[in-house]
Amino acid sequence: MASITKREGKKGTSYKVTIRMKGYPTQTETFKKLTDAKRWSVDTESAISQGKHFKTIEAKKHTLSDLVDRYIKSELPKKPKSEDKQKAQLEWWKNQIGYKTLLDITTPVLVECKELLLEGTTYRGTIRSGATANRYMAALSHVFTKASTEWGWMETNPLSKVSREKESQGRVRFLSDDERTRLLEACKNSRNQQLYLIVMLAISTGARHGEIMGLTWDDVSFDQRRLILKDTKNGETRAVPLVGEACGILKEYSKVRRIDTNLVFPRIGVKGNQSISVRVAWDNAIVNAKIDNFHFHDLRHTCASYLAMNNASLAEIAEVLGHKTLQMVKRYAHLSEQHTLSVVERMNLKIFGN
Repeated sequence: MASITKREGKKGTSYKVTIRMKGYPTQTETFKKLTDAKRWSVDTESAISQGKHFKTIEAKKHTLSDLVDRYIKSELPKKPKSEDKQKAQLEWWKNQIGYKTLLDITTPVLVECKELLLEGTTYRGTIRSGATANRYMAALSHVFTKASTEWGWMETNPLSKVSREKESQGRVRFLSDDERTRLLEACKNSRNQQLYLIVMLAISTGARHGEIMGLTWDDVSFDQRRLILKDTKNGETRAVPLVGEACGILKEYSKVRRIDTNLVFPRIGVKGNQSISVRVAWDNAIVNAKIDNFHFHDLRHTCASYLAMNNASLAEIAEVLGHKTLQMVKRYAHLSEQHTLSVVERMNLKIFGN
């Protein structure tokens, strides 16, 4: 309960408020006006009852820089795949408003920062997309969630009220038959002898670059004709079929293995678990094949697009790519529909004629 004591001193009258509630430390504050003292006592008792008061005190004591530094030290090491990228994103927030106390980090402040994000440029010199701005906000949002739910530094997550930017369905760039022929020929002629096999695996399995480069021989089963992908984006292990030419090339490649590492694609001249880099070889192959606007990740889109054009369902494509929902594979639906149309047309022509 709150008690208010009136005091007369050299500087005039003051009112000391003392709040004692079972299970909580005593809170005191002094005011010049009785009305202020009464208001503070009511608000503070209510905040303590609702579990908000001490979070407010902590929010006054810590800056955003303090919060981000704690998160980078204690939480980011648990996310090695995204650690570097998220650290850079969080450092951006520190540079903008790191000096502010957490109590001063309000929704309007964050909206202004979002506008700065959208006006800024990437390291390539291009304007940040809405999707990129969303990734920056998502990184900070998780920090605020930790601060409010586990660390007791904030009452709520102020970013929860900031709207996210609309994102497109995503890029769908896949190889035409002619482009595929030219690219594979360029890969065969590359000085990097593993490039052709790596690209074949990407096209035939839909595996990501990191998933392929992280393969060990224990992950390869020629008997069961499958690859086990462990270093996946969502952290879950999945199996993909190993068939066709990619299987044959990998089987031939397996006949001569390094004995100092179990990696399928180890870095040449380096012992241990360091995979080779194909960035330069890939860039050269793209130039030599005269293919524009195509990235290594687009090989994954190529696999999915080919599956769609060969009448695979969205659920089947999601299974191959390792997506938990169909949302990410809906971008390939139009390809499946275009090729299904010709099948239905042939059926109707056979049954009903012209």
